[in-house]
Amino acid sequence: MKKERKFPKIIIIGLCLIFLYFPLLVMSVFSFNDAKSLSNFKGFSLRWYESLFNNQQLLQAIYVSVSIAILATIIATILGTITAIALSKSKRIIKTAVIQVNNLPIMNPEIVTAISLMIFFSFLKIEKGYLTMLLAHIAFCTPYVITNVYPKVQQLDENLADAAMDLGATPFYTLIKVIIPQIMPGIRAGALLSFTMSFDDFIISYFVSGNGVENISIVVYNMSKRMNPSIYALSTIVLAVIMIVLLLGTFIPYILLKKREGELNEKIS
Repeated sequence: MKKERKFPKIIIIGLCLIFLYFPLLVMSVFSFNDAKSLSNFKGFSLRWYESLFNNQQLLQAIYVSVSIAILATIIATILGTITAIALSKSKRIIKTAVIQVNNLPIMNPEIVTAISLMIFFSFLKIEKGYLTMLLAHIAFCTPYVITNVYPKVQQLDENLADAAMDLGATPFYTLIKVIIPQIMPGIRAGALLSFTMSFDDFIISYFVSGNGVENISIVVYNMSKRMNPSIYALSTIVLAVIMIVLLLGTFIPYILLKKREGELNEKIS
């Protein structure tokens, strides 16, 4: 009976996965198509990848997307982690207020955030370009870090930091060696989510960019107005990069954890 009940669930899950990932598979396959058609595969070819890497506009967009995603992830992760730790030591009313304010950019439609940031930079008379895009990405990535790190901070034993400092550790050493290792899963999840959100963003980037500064999403949007199969190649590369980042972020910590457990078991034995 249990197997019969599980069978329809497996079918439903399988259909959902096909619906989600089959379009990505089709796009990846046709990025190697020798023709421009999306309905007829006329032979394997790397011509669109060659066209992609000969296109200076696309290469510049890749550089902008990767550099901003890395910088925004690093800065947002640091700011979000510090904020989450500070919240754990704050009064209840302050915690509630900050968390509600933090949730606002996450629940807020991106178009509203984009327009508000555009007006904000115009009000401050900051010329739109690379800097404004970076600041905007930091602004919308930081709340995701806080959301992921704060629950881990709440799970910490409050006596750990006090015990470390009683044994002579400085506050900074306690932070680096005691607190951060305990909340590292939340930091890692927030950093991965920030990188993905920044690398993939279009709406906010479109409104705060200028002076010829374009990320991949903006270039793809402009190229989609005319038939250009290089988009398929670029989208396939982006998909591969995101998958590699997610796999590394998932398996490397697991491998390191197993390695530490093995070393600990050797010391005990």
